[in-house]
Amino acid sequence: MSGAHSRNAWVIWCSFALALLLSVAPMPSFIETGRPLWLALVLTYWILALPHRVGMISAWLLGLAADVLYGSLLGQNALALSLIAFLVLILQQRLRSFPIWQQSVVLMVVFGLAQLVQLWLNVLVGNRPSALLFLVPVPISALCWPWVSVGLRKLRVGLGVS
Repeated sequence: MSGAHSRNAWVIWCSFALALLLSVAPMPSFIETGRPLWLALVLTYWILALPHRVGMISAWLLGLAADVLYGSLLGQNALALSLIAFLVLILQQRLRSFPIWQQSVVLMVVFGLAQLVQLWLNVLVGNRPSALLFLVPVPISALCWPWVSVGLRKLRVGLGVS
């Protein structure tokens, strides 16, 4: 049985790679500010589904990969994704029992806190945004959560990832 566990780990890492690609894929400029937090959404799903396989270390490593990919301050995305992972791990039992729309509301708060940490770090470095546009991805990500959750659940069940 342990061979099946290690064989299917590629599904998790491929979904993270796809989320990283979606995070930097070219988009029209008017849609760019509302890009969903793909990496946070996929990380949240896998933490809720398989907390024994994906956790704080995975979040930190994905954040470092995102920092390198985005060219941002090293550790900035790692800190934000680690905060998301920490909060989701703390709330995991409750989140799993909530209906999907309540999960979206709770995740909107969690993602909002992560975006505020990102803002704080940007202000410390001197890259203060001119408006509250940095919060636009938060409700959009919350609206995307049901589709991401259902899609990844079908993938996980279909491929037998456990």
